Amino acid sequence: MGNDRINRDNIAIILVEPKLPENIGAVARAMKNMDLGRLILVNPMNVDEDRIAKMATSHCMEIVRKMKVYNELESAVAPFQYIAGTTARSGSMRPALTTPRNFAMEIIPITRDNDVAILFGPEDRGLSNDHLRFCHTIATIPTSEFSSLNLAQAVMIICYEIFQANRDTSDVNIPRLANSFELEGMYDHLNDVLTEIGFLNPQNPERWMLNIRRFFSRIPLQAMEVRVIRGICRQIDWYVNQVLEKAKDGETPHSR
Repeated sequence: MGNDRINRDNIAIILVEPKLPENIGAVARAMKNMDLGRLILVNPMNVDEDRIAKMATSHCMEIVRKMKVYNELESAVAPFQYIAGTTARSGSMRPALTTPRNFAMEIIPITRDNDVAILFGPEDRGLSNDHLRFCHTIATIPTSEFSSLNLAQAVMIICYEIFQANRDTSDVNIPRLANSFELEGMYDHLNDVLTEIGFLNPQNPERWMLNIRRFFSRIPLQAMEVRVIRGICRQIDWYVNQVLEKAKDGETPHSR
């Protein structure tokens, strides 16, 4: 790595449900251009290696041979401490929180001690809200009125900004963050407890939970902080059960 301040080995490009093998090859080529080597596919439609090789060329096939394939996104992102999604579509459920250039600058120090995943959606429709719920941040590539980009073009732009940002960045250190597996356990726990105390509507908890996810994603949580939040959830759950058991006697439970 020389004098580089980024750990490229800790950055992965994840293609969610890619449809064309040629696009997978073109993405591998874009990654090779920008010195990134971790490629992950989630539920790909076709991984015909001959068709992939037509676009990847022989120089990039090492990336293809080492790529990992998962059936669903949750398992693919489970080991990652920081996850970013890319989208061209806007809306209240999917705010564009950053640009590729700003995102690239932000992740440089994170990569030193954390694994970073960058998600790209299917060619025809992009990432869904369900995909984006795993993300700490969302990046939108600025374009003119015609915002549709080829998958490999989008990957190249993000990878290029990371490549450039690495040349000029501050010497900041980011500690080890909670990975997606730990965070999803916390969010499930929060969902159960907040529903139990009536904060969430059990008929439609997704919108409020998305707001909670966005809130915690502003400052990525460390593993210890996730354990603290889950401890609070356990105490709330214990207290509620004590209230229900003792309400008939008019008693108020005390904290353990």
